[in-house]
Amino acid sequence: MSGDGDNGGGIGSGIGGAAGDGPRDRAGMTQGARATGGPDTGTDTGTDTGTDTGARAGAGSGVDAGADTGTAARLQKLFEGHRLTPTQRRIAHCMVRRAADAPFLSSVELAELAGVSQPSVTRFAVALGFDGYPALRRHLREVAPTEKPGDTGSYNEYQQAVQAEIDNLRHLAAALADPSPVIEAGRLFAASRPLPVLGLRAATAQAAGFSYFARKVHPDVRLLDEGGTMLTDRIDAAVRAGASALLCFALPRHPREVVDALEYARTAGLTVVTVADSAFAPVAHHTDLLLPAAVGTGLAFDTACAPMLLGRVLLEAMCDALPDAQARLEEFDARAAARGLFVE
Repeated sequence: MSGDGDNGGGIGSGIGGAAGDGPRDRAGMTQGARATGGPDTGTDTGTDTGTDTGARAGAGSGVDAGADTGTAARLQKLFEGHRLTPTQRRIAHCMVRRAADAPFLSSVELAELAGVSQPSVTRFAVALGFDGYPALRRHLREVAPTEKPGDTGSYNEYQQAVQAEIDNLRHLAAALADPSPVIEAGRLFAASRPLPVLGLRAATAQAAGFSYFARKVHPDVRLLDEGGTMLTDRIDAAVRAGASALLCFALPRHPREVVDALEYARTAGLTVVTVADSAFAPVAHHTDLLLPAAVGTGLAFDTACAPMLLGRVLLEAMCDALPDAQARLEEFDARAAARGLFVE
């Protein structure tokens, strides 16, 4: 797909990632949305207090990218199908994000990273079918590469944040080895007239960036970037106008309004496609097609390079499904040149 004169060389570039919605509240980290369970309030005296100094959970690591993504995939598969409490889903989400380190973390270290109690980590391992956390960790070491993550002590906190985003992009690249979900999403977007795009708070920039470029090739894109009572009205209006699908960008911390809006959109007959930070995000139960792309959490405000790039990939897939996309881009280029719109 050729460029449109507005993005310096094609649909693949554009607006940067969204910042978080405030300093990260560790107690409010993503609680996922696989099966819902009861509160995690019990006590567990079976502790694993040993430490493994070979693998702290620094944001960046020198571990091989293929090994890292393979571990994340195995972890994801291990957790799926289990009925986990919100606290346990938080632990699962943390382990997926820290896939390279997970086989080497003690229960105390994992509890600190996830913002939960150490007994909660033990109960989490039992919920997965293991005798305790040491058994879970032994299993992970058996199925994961034996090499521990590289030392990142020479990196300052800013470099670690960048390295973490590089790892997130590597995970995204591995996930895109199977392009069928993205292709299906592009087909849904191309067929929906209009196409509503939802993103509130931290996800506003992602939704706005997608909508800005999508309007150059799609005849009717409607950005839903404000909550309140009007949000439902705007979804209703899109449905009445003929919309068949809705794209949502859902990033932490997840606003309750987004969950409610997706639930309403599905009852209204829309097929919901969501770009979220994790397969365990609270929006998962209200999504027909969930496309995960991790956010970076090493700074005071989340970084969202992977969700932004996944949005551009979805744009490309939509263009491939729109027969007149190239013609629309060329028409825009011609008008922009006639108007002297850009200085390049």
